[in-house]
Amino acid sequence: MMKSWRSLIQKIAGWRYRDQHQGFAWWGINFRDQTFANSSHSSHFGQSGRRKHQTKLRDFVAIFALSIMALTSVVGYRFYNQPQLTVGKISPLTIKAPFSTEFEDTQTTMERRKEVQTGIIPILKQDEVLNQEISHKLASYLKQLDGLRKTAAPFPFAAPQILSLASQKYIRLCSESEFKAVLASVMQNDPGKSPQGEILTARTSPRIHSGDSALTKPSNLTLEKRPDFNLGLQKVATELEAYRENHSATQFDTLIAQITLTRYRYSQAWKSIPQSNIAHLDEKELIIVLDLTEKEWKVTKKTILRTAERILIQGIPLGLPSNLLEQTVMAQLNPDIPDITEPIAYNLLLATLQPNLKEDRDATRNIAAKAAMAINSVVVEVEQGEVIVEQGEKITQTDFVLLDGFKLSQRGVNWRGIQLSSLVVGGIVSLFLMIQRRIYSSIRHRDYLLLCLLGISAPILSILEFPYTSLPAIGLLVSSFYSPSLAICQVVLVTGLVMFSSQHLGSIHLLAGLVGGLITAIFAGRLRSREAISKLSIAVGLSQIFVYLIANLILSASATTIWSAILPDATICGLFGVAWIIVAIGISPYLERFFDLITPIRLAELSNPNLPLLKRLATEAPGTFQHTMFVASLAEAAARALNCNVELVRAGTLYHDIGKMHDPLGFIENQMGEPNKHDEINDPWVSAEIIKKHVSEGLVMARKYGLPKAIRDFIPQHQGSLLIVYFYYQAKQQAEALGTTVVESDFRYLGPVPQSREAGILMLADGSEAALRSLSDASPKKALATLQKIFKSRWQDHQLVDSGLAYDELPVIAEVFIRVWEQFNHKRIVYPKGALDLAARNNKLT
Repeated sequence: MMKSWRSLIQKIAGWRYRDQHQGFAWWGINFRDQTFANSSHSSHFGQSGRRKHQTKLRDFVAIFALSIMALTSVVGYRFYNQPQLTVGKISPLTIKAPFSTEFEDTQTTMERRKEVQTGIIPILKQDEVLNQEISHKLASYLKQLDGLRKTAAPFPFAAPQILSLASQKYIRLCSESEFKAVLASVMQNDPGKSPQGEILTARTSPRIHSGDSALTKPSNLTLEKRPDFNLGLQKVATELEAYRENHSATQFDTLIAQITLTRYRYSQAWKSIPQSNIAHLDEKELIIVLDLTEKEWKVTKKTILRTAERILIQGIPLGLPSNLLEQTVMAQLNPDIPDITEPIAYNLLLATLQPNLKEDRDATRNIAAKAAMAINSVVVEVEQGEVIVEQGEKITQTDFVLLDGFKLSQRGVNWRGIQLSSLVVGGIVSLFLMIQRRIYSSIRHRDYLLLCLLGISAPILSILEFPYTSLPAIGLLVSSFYSPSLAICQVVLVTGLVMFSSQHLGSIHLLAGLVGGLITAIFAGRLRSREAISKLSIAVGLSQIFVYLIANLILSASATTIWSAILPDATICGLFGVAWIIVAIGISPYLERFFDLITPIRLAELSNPNLPLLKRLATEAPGTFQHTMFVASLAEAAARALNCNVELVRAGTLYHDIGKMHDPLGFIENQMGEPNKHDEINDPWVSAEIIKKHVSEGLVMARKYGLPKAIRDFIPQHQGSLLIVYFYYQAKQQAEALGTTVVESDFRYLGPVPQSREAGILMLADGSEAALRSLSDASPKKALATLQKIFKSRWQDHQLVDSGLAYDELPVIAEVFIRVWEQFNHKRIVYPKGALDLAARNNKLT
């Protein structure tokens, strides 16, 4: 019996018994010789434990059955009033109409109206903002071309009688070497030389030399390589020669100077062209623009602007094939436009025009609603005695309307459906319990009730045909109250229940809600502020929008309908994700109070020293308050080192000694040099009761101020069943003098011993605080030895047996305590007396 009990303790405490382990040597404990002092107490405890276990098992079975019944009643809702003679079933007998009447076929009516609404052609309206953008873009292209023509100088630059228009074009296009060759042929005096020969000789050399003042012109022109270009240069030479012979030298020089200036400005115009061509016009088209006369250019611009205006007024629908747009542009171009500029106008318009019609959702919805309402209700008439359905025939929709109208469809509870629902619910609940026991075993009966209520909420919404599921709220609440892993499990399994209850296996809203619920389940348990939760809500909203859009994009044949029609619905879906987070935050405080739960945010609120109870402690028992602050520093550091719940340790430590306010002077830290109250009492039994009473009174105060049970548990567990050593030995001395005996239990706290790692850490911190505070000048080695004695006594007294702390974690806790103690007792500079006197004089002067 003793061996089995010892092994049970070792299993609960989280360590395995091994004969040779260095941890035992560190504490100097031999666990082979450890036995319980009172075997009858052990036996009694075992019987009590078995009774408690049986009670818990009965309560668990009751809660399990209640959960299955509650969930089945919701999930199986559609089976409560289900007709047996429905569409597609075989009629077991011939049924006739009992009287003449007519019934409305609501389902067929709704289907027809839905078909009409779905088939409505969307009403389109112009996007005025886009029209302005298109017009501005086209005007910008034309303005760039205007600037280019202005830089290149007007064309023609000379009268056609002097130089033909073709010759003027060739003069501006040819290279510097070619132009010099033309001038050389004109200026030469030897009539035996042919101008053509001079030109051809000049073209054998490169067009652009590094020493030439070469023109910056298109790099890919091929006009100069064409025979007509060479003939054109010959014509230029002939016309210049003719002008030279018929005019004075001054007039000829003036003409040459004008040509040189024109060629320079033409070159500057090409330099000003940006790297990306205007509206994707190629170099040949830009040359044509520069060679247009002012009249031709004005007609071209006017035609382009009017054509764009007409096409935009007519409207370009979304999804219009490109070839239809090209045909529209060609059809709308004014026939008065010069033939040479028609391709330029065509390219400019195609480069700027884009669909400017969008769906007018309000108008479309109104027309669809009117069209649906215009569909008359489908009515099924029948005469008395007329056969509704023959025996052995399949029941049609019309037959079912009559049968249901006459209440002959045999509506009732579909017990097979209910049984199926209970099997599905039972399987899901059992799977949840299996996962829960592995990932989060410390759940109370009331917690099961809360989880059941949260799980029911989503199927109820689906029954009410509310598309935006509460999964984000469920994920946030379960993750905050318990753990992210349990929340993920709850969200996934509740999604399965919703799919079964509503039969919407492919619902996009449910998929978006599932993603939002998983995000809150993963991250909500780690959040410590409302600002972080607000950021999480934004992330949930955006994720639901994204999932909604992607799902519709996959299911839709046309991606264009996503942005025009689905985006508003996706936005609403995302906003409901945010709304569910807000709802969860709003009801969270009430659930915390009603189900006695704690969240990181509530623990942070309870740790606020400005709360009434903590302000009372600081005012009425200031010594205890300072003791609490130091114990909190020790416990927090140890909890962080052991990966425990730091927020829970902090809050529990702040309230663990509130019971000392019932009699502050009964505790030495509040006496402030006053006479010790217990010396005046001189009765160790009375003094021990005063000391023990701070636990019972603390529990009374904690309940009065509404502290959660997780915080209240720290009040008795931080003392466990420790012996009040000082008064116990004082009582033994008095008993020895009187020849009586002392009952040890009179001087022990009532317990229970710490039931969690956090409570165990607090017990060690509370016992170490006074010892460390008294060692202001001691070395860390001496302080560590002191803690070893305290920890050893707690361990040998079986105070940590239920805490879950392992023996090899005690050295870690001791090292953390020493480190915190050293931070509180760091050395300070000793100021000389003269420096202090000088500081005092300065203070008087100021």
